[in-house]
Amino acid sequence: MATPNPEKAFPVSWDQFHRDARALAWRISGAGPFRAIVCITRGGLVPAAIVTRELGIRMIETVCIASYHDYQSQGQLKVIKEVAPHLLSDGGEGILVVDDLVDTGKTAKVVREMLPKAHFATVYAKPQGRPMVDTFVTEVSQDTWIYFPWDMGYTFQPPIRDAG
Repeated sequence: MATPNPEKAFPVSWDQFHRDARALAWRISGAGPFRAIVCITRGGLVPAAIVTRELGIRMIETVCIASYHDYQSQGQLKVIKEVAPHLLSDGGEGILVVDDLVDTGKTAKVVREMLPKAHFATVYAKPQGRPMVDTFVTEVSQDTWIYFPWDMGYTFQPPIRDAG
């Protein structure tokens, strides 16, 4: 993963993310029924909360994988917490895996090995990782850096006329 490129920045507001996560729920609503959602932490926590509400799913599990150690480069993947064993039965049949973004696909590959029959859904997808997911809402170029709302604070933005 390259260093963030300010020319290819894609800032996402809370409102936009909520709309996109609801759109994801709508897209996957016909793919169920799902007996549980497994969200990939930490990025999958917010979209999973929205999707579970929209689809009425009560069983929520996490798989904790660390990959972005400095928010700029993807480091070694480390599974910090695995999926509960009872959800691994049947290869993950009836499980919905949710994440905010599939980038290179490395994290999704690790989870797909745990749950090969699960339905994988992400809000955003980059070309390298796109083959690893079944459903997504928006594709962005590989060199685009997405700034998620939980990574940003509110700051004053000068008017366009003053930016020159």
